[in-house]
Order: sequence, then structure tokens, then C-alpha cells
Amino acid sequence: MTTAGTDARGPSPFFAAQADRRFSYCLYAPAARGPLPLVVVVHGTQRMAERYRDAYRGFAEEHGCLVVAPLFPAGADEPGDLSGYKRLEFRGTRYDLVLLAMLDEIALRYPVRTDRFHLHGFSGGGQFAHRFALLHPERLASVSVGAPGRITRIDPGTPWWLGTADVEERFGRRLDLPTLRTVPVQMVVGDRDLDTTEIAEPGIDAGGATRIDRLRSLRANFERHGIGVDLVLLPGIGHRGLEVQPAVQRFLAARLGAG
Repeated sequence: MTTAGTDARGPSPFFAAQADRRFSYCLYAPAARGPLPLVVVVHGTQRMAERYRDAYRGFAEEHGCLVVAPLFPAGADEPGDLSGYKRLEFRGTRYDLVLLAMLDEIALRYPVRTDRFHLHGFSGGGQFAHRFALLHPERLASVSVGAPGRITRIDPGTPWWLGTADVEERFGRRLDLPTLRTVPVQMVVGDRDLDTTEIAEPGIDAGGATRIDRLRSLRANFERHGIGVDLVLLPGIGHRGLEVQPAVQRFLAARLGAG
């Protein structure tokens, strides 16, 4: 945590991340003074970072938290690539470390707690969020995993990204399940999120055909390892990230109120 320096309140423009200027972030800083809790919201494939940030303006003011929305542009490591960030590492870029460097930079300007923060991601962001939780549970005050199309289960017999056999070799970190068991986990998906066009995995045990099936598979895997999960199936909602945010914000509000 740092309290050195402050910056403008309200919504920010996008700032290039100084550790790697291919990536950027925008944020919303409330009128409240610090030290502020931190909420990070990670976009999906369409990269609607600013829209997610804007969906949290009222939430940030009501709960006195800083909201950060990183932007991982398509094609940053390879022309046409849409998914590198979702799996935390691609072509030598460690997206988990890019995010942590962004937070270190923000902490130089705002009185915000970055040692432990609240993380939500939807769709591709949901992929990022649960994999980040596997690698960095000590940094999380809570995590909300929204409708990931592809999942990583805790499985020491299957390599990354389907499993976790080679996590230490790939990332230089061991799974810390005792710490992950202390992190409140929400998994959230709409009950009409049934389209499999973008997520079909022929010949792979993907945990089911739909995002609902896969999230249930991920919950079962976490629970087998002693990790509690609050699974929320939202009626009448398809694969619409902004429409699940009220449920996510209720989860986050309870965690912010507890800490």
C-alpha cells in the first residue's frame, strides 16, 4: 500500500502502462480519500474496457473504491491474436505481471491498496481471472469469474492451460491452494449463455459444451480441492457481460464491506 501522491478524481483517460506501452488502462477514482480498496475489471475478447469502467462509476462512489480496467489490445504479440492475455502468457509476454506492474504504477498516484485487490473478468476476462487466482491468490481479496469459454482445472496430471502440471516450470510459481482457499470466489453466468460457436473444443475434455457446463465443471474442480465457490446462474441472460455486473457488484460490495 502507498499513500504517496494523488491524481484527478472521476473517470480517467487511457494511460499507457509504463512497464510495457503496448498495454494501457483506464480507471475511476471516487471522491473518497484513501487508502482506497481496489477493484480490477478485465475485459473480454471485444476489449470493452472503458464500458466496464463506466459501469462501475456509481459503485466506486458508493463503496469508496478505485476501479481499474486494463486494456490488452488484440494482436499485441502476434498479428490477429485475440486470446493471448486470457492464458496469462503468450509469445513471452506475461500478462499477469503486466497487470501487477499497472497496479504498481497506479499506486504511485493514488492512495490505494494494491497488496490485495478484488478481481472480476467476464468471458475472456473470466479466463484471465481464474487463472490469475491460481497463480497469485495472495494478491486477491476476492475473485469473480464470469462465463469463461475455456477453463483451467487444478490437475497435476495435465499441462497448462487445460491443467496445472507445469505451472512452476512455466511461471516460476507453485500452486498455493491453502491461500486460494481463503479467497472468496464467485462464478457467474447467464442461464441463456448457450452458444457454443466460439468455444467448441473437438477432442478435448473442455468440461462440457457450453459456458454454463464449463463453469459448473470449474466449480466442481475447485470444490474438490477445498475452495469454496458461490455459483450464480442468472435467469434470462445470455453472453452479455454488462448484464451480469449487478450480480458481480453485489458480490464485491459484500466483500468490500467485510474488509
